[in-house]
Amino acid sequence: LTVLNAGRRYLKAEDLSGKVFVTSGLGGMSGAQAKAAVIAGCVGIIAEVDEAALLKRHKQGWLMEISNDLDHCIARLRDARKNKTALSLGYHGNVVDLWERLVYELDTTGELLVDLGSDQTSCHNPFSGGYYPVQLGFEEAKQLLSTNPGKFRTLVQESLKRHVAAINRLADKGMFFWDYGNAFLLEAQRAGADVEKRGANKTEFRYPSYVQHIMG
Repeated sequence: LTVLNAGRRYLKAEDLSGKVFVTSGLGGMSGAQAKAAVIAGCVGIIAEVDEAALLKRHKQGWLMEISNDLDHCIARLRDARKNKTALSLGYHGNVVDLWERLVYELDTTGELLVDLGSDQTSCHNPFSGGYYPVQLGFEEAKQLLSTNPGKFRTLVQESLKRHVAAINRLADKGMFFWDYGNAFLLEAQRAGADVEKRGANKTEFRYPSYVQHIMG
């Protein structure tokens, strides 16, 4: 319902075939995002740093395909988008790398390859394993978290700033992003990322919450 209503509200589209939804997180509640994309008929690319969670969702049938290769992910995205084929593709990697690759494609080809975007990393708990920084691999980040939590926190906040910068670049070109109630925008703001709404007070964000704007 969230994906369908986002399409209705932001894309003015009842039919989401050929539309692309990019997000992250395949553990817990966020595992439903892949299935939702296929039910809605769009192309869903979902990033996940934890291979165990990714493989579990694939085995359960929530994900149609998995890949750790961004070149392959972009090729599959283009193909499914062109042919209007429903697809759920799990990218084994950091979602920041995925967002930045989409910016690269925009800058080099002029194509905006994503229509809808969100995030379901566990940003309510960003410094204890809910969010992994793009600068490190998953295992390396886990080790740093246990040995130097202060450094881990710094890297997370730097990663959040990169995360938001890429989203802002794509949103400025017409991609519609929403907050999925996971404290992503709040923690990004605390990290110093550019998420505040222009001309509004500091408690308002430039991107809407799914509760009020989409489900409501």
